[in-house]
Amino acid sequence: MREESEPNSRGRVSATPASLARRTLPGRRSVEVDDAFAAFYRLHVKGLIAFLVNQGASVSDAADIVQAAMEKLYQRWTEIEHHRAWAYRVASRDLVRKFSDARESPVGEVPEPSSLLPHPNSMSEWESQYDALRVLRMLPPRQRQIMAWTLSDFTPAEISEQLGLSPEAVRASLKKARQAATALVRRWEEE
Repeated sequence: MREESEPNSRGRVSATPASLARRTLPGRRSVEVDDAFAAFYRLHVKGLIAFLVNQGASVSDAADIVQAAMEKLYQRWTEIEHHRAWAYRVASRDLVRKFSDARESPVGEVPEPSSLLPHPNSMSEWESQYDALRVLRMLPPRQRQIMAWTLSDFTPAEISEQLGLSPEAVRASLKKARQAATALVRRWEEE
C-alpha cells in the first residue's frame, strides 16, 4: 500500500487517494478526489474510446462502454492505484462481453453527431487514423487487441499484466500483427 502522503514536484507533500478518502465524511467524496477524477476523465476519455474503436467497437458502443467504466472507476477511485490501466482493462473486458453477446440492438433514429468526430481542419489526421483502423479490422482478434493496447502506449509488459498473458505471447502477437499489417499495406499500395 502506498504511503499516506508523497512529495510532489515542488517538494510539497500531497495526499494519496486513500488518505483523501479517509478525510471525508462517510458516503461523501472529498473535493480533491472529485477534482482528481474529473482531470483524469478529461485527459483519458477520448483515448479510451479510440482504444475500443481500434478493437472493433463502434464509436457509440465505445462511448457507452467507456462511460460505464468511468462510473465504476469513480466509485472505486480511492481503492485503485493505477487508474489508467484499470480503466483500459475494465473497458476492454466489457467490450469482449459485448462482442460475445449475440443480441442485436437496432436504433430507431441515427444518433446525433458526436464531438468525437473529426473537425474539418484535422481531416488529414483523421484519414490517416481511418487507414490504420482499416488495417486493424483485417487482423485476427488477438492481434488486433494487442495492437490496440500498443497504440494506446502500453508496453508489452503492461499488456501482458493487464490481459493475463505471458510477455512472450504478447510480443509474438505484436510481431505477427505488425507483419500482417505491413503485408496488407504493401498489397494495397500495389493495387
